[in-house]
Amino acid sequence: MNVVVRPVTGADRDLVVDLLSAAWGTTVMAVHGELFDAADQPGFFAVAEGEPAGLLTYRAGDDDWEITTLESVRPGLGAGTALLDAVGAAAAAAGARRLWLITTNDNVHALRFYQRRGFDLVALHRDAVTRSRQTLKPEIPLAADGIHIRHELELERLLR
Repeated sequence: MNVVVRPVTGADRDLVVDLLSAAWGTTVMAVHGELFDAADQPGFFAVAEGEPAGLLTYRAGDDDWEITTLESVRPGLGAGTALLDAVGAAAAAAGARRLWLITTNDNVHALRFYQRRGFDLVALHRDAVTRSRQTLKPEIPLAADGIHIRHELELERLLR
């Protein structure tokens, strides 16, 4: 099946909110000690057969771009990989040196996914999720898949 990736536009706001809310229960994320609304960020949609297949949001910096969310609505189609390729190409074209992201210690699926696509684990932010739960967002779950959620793991892929 062919997956097409396109930039998110202002007209997509309701769909972005719906997809993020379905995946996370909210559009507000707590990462590296701050809260932000992922629905307000630029991003890319993956579309297959005219239907949403995935969404990626990011923050663009001068030297690095941070992937803030990646949701595959229809797993197995290659939407996640296509979205990573799109944001990587956009970041490289803008002159960024690296693409990076944060995931949590319980998310073994994400660790496998990103490492298989050229990302390296570069930092462990010990107890960062615990602090965010205490000070920013108490609704962050305590555990997933039988693993206590405590740490943020930083992964990066160098672009040049």
